[in-house]
Amino acid sequence: MNIQEEAKKVLAIEAAAVENLIPRIDDRFMAAVDKILACRGRIVITGMGKSGIIGRKMAATLASTGTPAFYLHPAEGIHGDLGMVTAEDIVIGISSSGESQEIINILPAIKRIGASLIAMSGREKSTLGNAADLFIDVSVEKEACPLGLAPTASTTATLAMGDALAVALLSARKFTPEDFALYHPGGALGRKLLLTVENVMHQGEDNPVVAPDKTVKEALFVITDKGLGATSVVDGSGKLLGIITDGDIRRGLEKGHEFLDKPVEELMTRTPRTITADKLAAQALHIMEKNQPRPITVLPVVDGQARAIGIIHLTDLLRQGVV
Repeated sequence: MNIQEEAKKVLAIEAAAVENLIPRIDDRFMAAVDKILACRGRIVITGMGKSGIIGRKMAATLASTGTPAFYLHPAEGIHGDLGMVTAEDIVIGISSSGESQEIINILPAIKRIGASLIAMSGREKSTLGNAADLFIDVSVEKEACPLGLAPTASTTATLAMGDALAVALLSARKFTPEDFALYHPGGALGRKLLLTVENVMHQGEDNPVVAPDKTVKEALFVITDKGLGATSVVDGSGKLLGIITDGDIRRGLEKGHEFLDKPVEELMTRTPRTITADKLAAQALHIMEKNQPRPITVLPVVDGQARAIGIIHLTDLLRQGVV
């Protein structure tokens, strides 16, 4: 036996199983999409064994793309978990044969509850297919398993059809990256699209500020104390006048230490780049990286009256995973 050829054969069979689904994106598929879009409850996915594993993935994909869904283990269903199903829900039953006993056992209860039923199966003329309000065909010509026993091509086809259903619903709902981020606040996209400057900035006692008549030496003490590599320069009302960084001071020291006794306003950068607290943290990163003639590592945060209410540092953004 050529193991390499056997592996290639598996992929060819499963690829063909998925490709054969394309003509089945038909009126019945669209009827299922329309029914789910009109659903006032949730989508309940149920399946046993390998079909159950696919069902869990389907439920997770639907839930994360704007369609409330959860997985119901059919064996647990007959022992009380059917109490999670309501008359406004839609149950999607997954069974290649359409005769999985655990699913068959909960069909009468689903009907009594009043939930709608969509069958995702390889046999329309089966107990599950006959009981369903709508049928989605995920039949395959053969399994990739050479024994014809292990669910392989059939589970791949079901998984692909589930993804097609989820993406169709996503498109119909006009689901946006911002919506996706709302359901994924812990992921990189969530941090990028939900985290604001206010969530990250240093404010209050942690916000380094000095008056313009303070000496560069005094400003250096503030910079060192706050550990952010810079301090905002503000007037008596807190309005931002400029910024001075440790880099500015290092470059000044190259010319001699006398400048340390000069007032900050003589050395500060006037009208520095700023950002407001309501902006996305990702936008702050963009400003830092795109600043000309050289990137910067700190941004003063100002309010509507141009008062310096905080400061944000590049390391704060990187620590939060904003990239």
